[in-house]
Amino acid sequence: MKSRETTMDASALKRPRRWHILVFLLPALAVYTAVMILPLIETLRQSFYNTVDGQYAFVGLSNFKVLFGDPRWAADFWNALRNNFVFFLIHMAVQNPIGIALAAMLSIPKLRFSAFYRTAIFLPTLLSFVIVGFIWKLILSPIWGVAPYLMDLVGMKWLFAPWLGRPDSALIAVSLISVWQYVGIPMMLIYAALLNIPDEVIEAAELDGVTGWSQFWKIKLPLILPAIGIVSILTFVGNFNAFDLIYTVQGALAGPDGSTDILGTLLYRTFFGFQLQLGDRSMGATIAAIMFLIILAGVSLYLFVIQRRMRRYQF
Repeated sequence: MKSRETTMDASALKRPRRWHILVFLLPALAVYTAVMILPLIETLRQSFYNTVDGQYAFVGLSNFKVLFGDPRWAADFWNALRNNFVFFLIHMAVQNPIGIALAAMLSIPKLRFSAFYRTAIFLPTLLSFVIVGFIWKLILSPIWGVAPYLMDLVGMKWLFAPWLGRPDSALIAVSLISVWQYVGIPMMLIYAALLNIPDEVIEAAELDGVTGWSQFWKIKLPLILPAIGIVSILTFVGNFNAFDLIYTVQGALAGPDGSTDILGTLLYRTFFGFQLQLGDRSMGATIAAIMFLIILAGVSLYLFVIQRRMRRYQF
């Protein structure tokens, strides 16, 4: 009798199965699968198929051989890949350090109007890329733009040039426009990480005479390295998925002379076609597969190598 009561008590103590969690997750999982997982699988599948003698057939790695071996395809691909890396490095070298510096200044307790500054800096990230691209094309226009006039007011008009129309400066100009729009994201992430540092750590540092920027470099920066790592990998993924801003500012051809062409714009022209170029869904899927593999490699490097080394700095 006692054993039966003990069994009943044990079963009563068992945690109930929370089926409602699965019920709530199913709609989101179904939508994510429909718009992300299935298209990804289909894209990877299409990269191994092509039209042969009028029939859609499995061709193995032939599409990849054409992409890397055919002179015309290879030239466009390597140009886009090189520009994409430059686009990413400019964001890493300009956007993220500025975001960290802004977050450090906004985290100063005695700073007045900090909420206004945060809002003003983050606001461009909420704007449509079409609006941002159109506004900056107007600003930088050598004909009706305000940039020459503003630079003339400070005696620097001689530095102005049609940056968006020159092959040697167009990619840098578009990258800096992107930095202006998205610098608020790393700023807010780093700002949140700085606020998460325990007050006891800051007080102990102040008792040891470590204040100001010395406190930031020696105490705060090591503690926010995980957040900086998150910002870096988000920048990497976002830049190698980039398309919209360059398409708005420079068009599908990513001119002048392909100087702003990145993998996203190359994929668009290849898959859908543009002007006299016919769309090729198999080669477009091949470029998309390469983009996926590049992003997967970068994320894996971060998760399995870099992140493990940064865990030692977590508080």
